[in-house]
Amino acid sequence: MDHLFSPYQIKGLQLKNRVVMPPMCQYSVYNKDGIATDWHYMHYVSRAIGGASLIIIEMTDVEPDGRITDNDLGLWSDEQIPALKRIVDACHQYGAKVGIQIAHAGRKAQDAEEPVAASAIPFDETFKTPRALSTEEVKDMVEKFRLAAQRAIKAGVDVIELHGAHGYLIHQFTSSYTNKRTDEYGKELTKFGKEIIQAVKSEMPDDMPLIMRISGTEYVEGGYRIEEAIEFSREFQNAGVDMFHVSAGGEGPIAAAGRPGTHVAYQVPLARAIKQALNIPVIAVGRLDEPGLADSVIGNEDADLVAVGRAMLRNPYWALEAATVLHKEIDIPTQYERGFPSR
Repeated sequence: MDHLFSPYQIKGLQLKNRVVMPPMCQYSVYNKDGIATDWHYMHYVSRAIGGASLIIIEMTDVEPDGRITDNDLGLWSDEQIPALKRIVDACHQYGAKVGIQIAHAGRKAQDAEEPVAASAIPFDETFKTPRALSTEEVKDMVEKFRLAAQRAIKAGVDVIELHGAHGYLIHQFTSSYTNKRTDEYGKELTKFGKEIIQAVKSEMPDDMPLIMRISGTEYVEGGYRIEEAIEFSREFQNAGVDMFHVSAGGEGPIAAAGRPGTHVAYQVPLARAIKQALNIPVIAVGRLDEPGLADSVIGNEDADLVAVGRAMLRNPYWALEAATVLHKEIDIPTQYERGFPSR
């Protein structure tokens, strides 16, 4: 039976276990140039040493005004490649595979003088009202995603993830809650996402999988639910997505009637629904901090990989400790062996 520390392969990506470090913004680019710093290097490499099989570098944006803040990473310039490559190469040295999440914040770009979006609807009363992209600008944006993917490949990543969740730009086009356009990108809500998928795939090696992060439900009145998410995910799958990373929410104020629970594993049913409906691999995320719980998600075939976020912020060596708790084999760095129970 598969478990949290069994190997996994999707296309040409071979993982030593099922533990994923998901993208989590560090807001640590101090000179606003989008270039990764020593903080990013230590942050990601320590998790590679700590046993995670796949590390997905945080939301990295396709243009300066696509960042949540000016302190976020970017991939709009070749000057940003070397610092990312340094991180990727070091993580590989310690046995981890590396992905990167390519994105645009859209109306949630807090430091942009004039944010852009699918439609001119502010995120809430504390955010600026965005400008709706023209049809031609939407097409130009697709090209920016393609060029970012090209740079990610040059940096040596093993997999690319598109951020289509949490109320950012791709999500804003996909949801009827935020997309009120009357052009071709309003008549077909998945068109923007599908064009990005196809553009990014054109830069990727054939054996490299493409992951897409989606929100499986919108916790807002008038938003979509899992049934609609399955339908648009099917279109994204047909366009070339190989795996979905299933989260939820993020597109607006959370309505009381749809507020997500605070219990552990509350998003796992969403991942399971996508996996079963589309017969596609998925990554589950959302309060999966306990090793036994994370292991059960794999053992019960609810998901193929498990993303451990906040727990891995607290403990870079979460995977090593989880393997010890579960009595599973894992390569512990020689320098740290005496810190773990003998097997």
